[in-house]
Amino acid sequence: MNVFFRDFFTDPVLFLSFGILGIVIALCIYYVYYFVKKVNEAEIPE
Repeated sequence: MNVFFRDFFTDPVLFLSFGILGIVIALCIYYVYYFVKKVNEAEIPE
């Protein structure tokens, strides 16, 4: 396990891959939250 952390912080490709993946997942979570919030606040036309 120690080797993984050493490689993770020394290999820029691995570090950037997980970093970009984290940003994409964070954006997906934000947009799901934003969509659900807008749907709940929407006025229902009569």
